[in-house]
Amino acid sequence: MTISPPFSPEGNVLVVGGGLVGASLAIALDAAGCRVTLVEAAAPRADAQPSYDERNLALARATVNGLEAIGVWPLAAAQATPIRHIHVSRAGEFGSARLDAAKHGVDALGWTLPARELGAALLRRLDSCQRLVRLAPASLTGLTKFADGWRADIKTPEGMQHVDAALLVGADGTESFVRAQLGIEADVHDYEQTLFVCTVTPERDHANRAWERFSDEGPIAMLPLAERRCGLVLTVASDIGAEVAALNDADFIALAQRRFGWRLGRLSRPGKRHPYAIRRVAARSLIAPRAVLVGNAAQTVHPIGAQGFNLGLRDALTLSELIAETTDPGSGALLERYAARRAPDREGTMAMSHDLVRFACMPQPWLAPFRSLALLAYDRVPPLQQALAKRGMGFRGEPPRAVLERLP
Repeated sequence: MTISPPFSPEGNVLVVGGGLVGASLAIALDAAGCRVTLVEAAAPRADAQPSYDERNLALARATVNGLEAIGVWPLAAAQATPIRHIHVSRAGEFGSARLDAAKHGVDALGWTLPARELGAALLRRLDSCQRLVRLAPASLTGLTKFADGWRADIKTPEGMQHVDAALLVGADGTESFVRAQLGIEADVHDYEQTLFVCTVTPERDHANRAWERFSDEGPIAMLPLAERRCGLVLTVASDIGAEVAALNDADFIALAQRRFGWRLGRLSRPGKRHPYAIRRVAARSLIAPRAVLVGNAAQTVHPIGAQGFNLGLRDALTLSELIAETTDPGSGALLERYAARRAPDREGTMAMSHDLVRFACMPQPWLAPFRSLALLAYDRVPPLQQALAKRGMGFRGEPPRAVLERLP
């Protein structure tokens, strides 16, 4: 019979999930002087972590400010490409909205960065953490609730370990094991769409412009990358996802060309394609006794507008900011403050992405003039454009202080 040692959380924060958001949270907590244990199923290598993949992330300005504040951005900035212009339109309709960084007094509205490059920077920054305990590869197999926290049973290559924590953080993705163990239900909406991401080479220079284009078939985006390349994000109906995945390069690029148009001239040289099923998953609560959800474990949104990681990082930085101000990271009062602070940003961003894909991609012809007028209003009415730019740069609700710090 195994006799468990006395329960001793001692202010420890247990972060389950070492993807982009979980790793960022662990770094921020370590920088704030907190005791942190990070549990990650993958080995601590960029090529082993599923979320450090071939996606090209569009990082909002607030996100880059936050990564700068926790010491990650200097390790990734050389691989990033600034977004200085954004163009939003719908195929076959006259309206469009344009944003220009200089017009809003900034050098960039955001940056694009391959997920694998951000992952590599996070791993390098994790290596310099002073108080952090990393268990990887490791998996959470069970949880026991105590009055003052949680005991986690963690399987490692060296055998079972038990970690006591005053606060349990689920950062373990859309299919969150932590969320299920806490008994938090989630609302799921299947968009019946498949997303394909790859790189392409346009005939014309992208000039640091990002494009978002809607149609009856779904949204398509083009993100500026280094060396005149672009990151293509193509959405198709799920019932043709397998057919599109089987296309040869010439037929795939012809499909992308038809959907995107010719604003960048002829597209060529598609890179390796990666398909993703698109679902909206929203936890019905962000918190439980001495537990909290962040990132995709809390909400997985439609990739339209590239809000997923941006929203998740604001989760992480808000939580670390509140924890740094208290001696008990799992107190009910702290978690209630966290949920209240995140609500406007979370609910607004989820509603924006969900409503936008429905409104912008609905095939009803009678919607066309209303869509065009809405885009023209955002393009021509200064207060509306300012609001669009502010939200697009990630400044929504009560953001964490770290994202408000200006870049050097």
